[in-house]
Amino acid sequence: MSHRCQSILVARNGRLLSELASVSADLEDGHVIPEHSHPEDQLLFASSGVMTLRTKQGVWVVPPLRAVWIPADTPHSVAMSGAVSMRTLYFLPRLCRTRPGKCFVMNVSALLRELILHACKFKRLSKRALAERRIIEIIVDQLKAVDSIPLQLPHPTDTRAMRAGDQRDLERLCRDCGASKRTIQRVFLEETKMNFGKWRQQLRLLHGLQLLASGEKLTAAALEAGYSSPSAFISMFRKQLGTTPMRYFHIDVPEAAWDDADAVFGGWGRAKVIEETSDQR
Repeated sequence: MSHRCQSILVARNGRLLSELASVSADLEDGHVIPEHSHPEDQLLFASSGVMTLRTKQGVWVVPPLRAVWIPADTPHSVAMSGAVSMRTLYFLPRLCRTRPGKCFVMNVSALLRELILHACKFKRLSKRALAERRIIEIIVDQLKAVDSIPLQLPHPTDTRAMRAGDQRDLERLCRDCGASKRTIQRVFLEETKMNFGKWRQQLRLLHGLQLLASGEKLTAAALEAGYSSPSAFISMFRKQLGTTPMRYFHIDVPEAAWDDADAVFGGWGRAKVIEETSDQR
């Protein structure tokens, strides 16, 4: 059963305490925050590690140095992949009027990142204090310009489609649930706005990202996530997120190394460089 938390911004007697508050926590790999909700809008940021947010509507994977927006009164749980340095800001509802009323993962600029970390030095920030008002206003202004990134997996609610989460291919799924391919494809389009193939690609990508954050090597993560090779995983990762997995996790690899590795190892070259670089972390 979902737990509704007491407001961190409004006292029990209704008195406004502040417009913004913060909570910081360092959490171990595998730690899970059970389902709960807040009466405030929430910005959940990870300076390291990967967080997986789950709601009834879907799953959002939050890589390091990215954040997820959670509207007020949204029941959610959060699972950690790798050691996570979690920094959370709570906003008085309607303070960020331009944010959509649904969860989404965002890129965090260098300025916004520093603002989040600075705000987390305060338990609360109030507009009644001039210096704190300026911090609040700059954060709200920065949130107006953030870019969302495609790290969501919508949940189908049809019981037949829900079986797809265990990596079954379309033919086996249809056979096991007694539905035609056309029916399953229609269900996915209606309930997730994705066809089955696209939904499965997103499932594998997010699973691979979680595995990398937990410390898996590139090859092991790619194969366990259902890719035929590390190169296939890297290609899909680059297509969706615009860069390679290890660059996304801020491990520096010289550009020339990619070309040399591909020449020597063929399709496995990039994975070879990534794994050797990972060993040096």
